Amino acid sequence: MENRVRLGMPPSAFLSRFWQKKPLFVRGALPEFRDPLTPDELAGLACEDEVESRLVDSKTWRVTFGPQKEKTLRALPKRRWTLLVQEVQRFVPEAAALLDAFSFLPNHRIDDVMVSFAPKDGSVGPHDDSYDVFLLQGQGRRRWRIDARKNRDPSLKPGLDLKILKRFESQQEWIAERGDILYVPPGVAHHGVALGDCLTYSIGFRAPNRRELWRELVNDAAHAPEAGELYRDPNIAECTHPGEIDEASLARVRKMVRALDLSDDAIDRFFGRFATR
Repeated sequence: MENRVRLGMPPSAFLSRFWQKKPLFVRGALPEFRDPLTPDELAGLACEDEVESRLVDSKTWRVTFGPQKEKTLRALPKRRWTLLVQEVQRFVPEAAALLDAFSFLPNHRIDDVMVSFAPKDGSVGPHDDSYDVFLLQGQGRRRWRIDARKNRDPSLKPGLDLKILKRFESQQEWIAERGDILYVPPGVAHHGVALGDCLTYSIGFRAPNRRELWRELVNDAAHAPEAGELYRDPNIAECTHPGEIDEASLARVRKMVRALDLSDDAIDRFFGRFATR
């Protein structure tokens, strides 16, 4: 397999025109691609305790979380289900090597290589993601449809473990074959349906939101040595309104919080740990 994905343009052109802007379908992006594992090997991984997996019934959208049971997998029908396995790069070196094809992007943006197997009509429904993803087709064929409208209805079908869009209007459509890639930016709705037994590789590039960064930064700062300093008020005045938080107490708390080391260097070191763990 070639070392780098073929985008039909220089990586710099892809990054300026498509990255986090609009989807791109590339025919023959990895023309020599061969599946690094078989459907049976993927099913075997899904039965392991340390592997995260989901089995989706494409008729009811019911999700069975792993570890999967071998007996259940063997009894599955011939149509309308999908098996998804996360972080396959941790267990299959050849899957980890797929990441080399995307070396024009920084490693700290990499999330994982998720692999899915589906028979005919298998799907996880129309949805959008909060991360960038390259959908690489292995064996078989899959029909992809895209709804890239800016003002589309974001509401979801209620009562499901999957975040399936209530309304989806296809604007573009492709049939992906071995070695083809569909790039989908965050927030762009997409819907893939297997046309027969097929393996699809989702190479995800995470983009943490502000809430996640704040939560992790605060948690990180809480473990700094100075974070263990006690709240102190040795010169507290006699209290006349015990139910009130007085201005002096608020001032002491503000001073304690602002004393935490949140310099540029501290934030940079935090992000280094956060992005690479």
